[in-house]
Amino acid sequence: MRNTFHEDLDKISDQLVEMTRLAGSAMSRATTALLDADLHLAETVIAADEQIDALRKDLDERAIDLLARQQPVATDLRMVVTAMRMSADLERMGDLARHVAKVARLRYPNSAIPPVMRSTVLEMGQVAARIVAKTGSVIAGKDIESALALERDDDEMDRLHRDIFNMLMDDKWTAGTEAAVDATLVSRYYERFADHAVSVARRVVFLVTGEWKPDYALDNEES
Repeated sequence: MRNTFHEDLDKISDQLVEMTRLAGSAMSRATTALLDADLHLAETVIAADEQIDALRKDLDERAIDLLARQQPVATDLRMVVTAMRMSADLERMGDLARHVAKVARLRYPNSAIPPVMRSTVLEMGQVAARIVAKTGSVIAGKDIESALALERDDDEMDRLHRDIFNMLMDDKWTAGTEAAVDATLVSRYYERFADHAVSVARRVVFLVTGEWKPDYALDNEES
């Protein structure tokens, strides 16, 4: 019975790692669709979000079943409960990638991103891909040190987010209101994507240590 229980826990961990892979792939493809005005690629990102949603549903059902049947305690209990919170963050990351793809679709056949911002948005996509890949490794290895190191990547995303707003506030901005709205939304999607990844990493710290330190917690866990 206990062997089956731990096999189920391993399955939950594997599903979380798979969700990070899917979310990372979605954001990378959404970034390409956004910058290249690739309608077909944007549509594939939007459609593929259902796979992440299905994984979350299956994981949560598995976790609830384990809570009901096994009544886990200590670390096992933290694993089950924390996994459900992590799956919510990862599902939201998939949603944010879908939002980026929807902006790309909305502005097709044009790119929603003005030339002056292209390099910054490209970098935001690269940082997002790096963060989510590291998040998967943190989950798989229960690596506290790597989890805390994700803060540095999040700081980089925050810097890029500020760079976008500095461009929008610059007197030299000539791309118009519509482009400004698109850029504001897209930048926020990337920034929140990174925040949710950091939230997942902090939950791994809680899982391993049993302590939820205030300075680990997100200032705002809005979606």
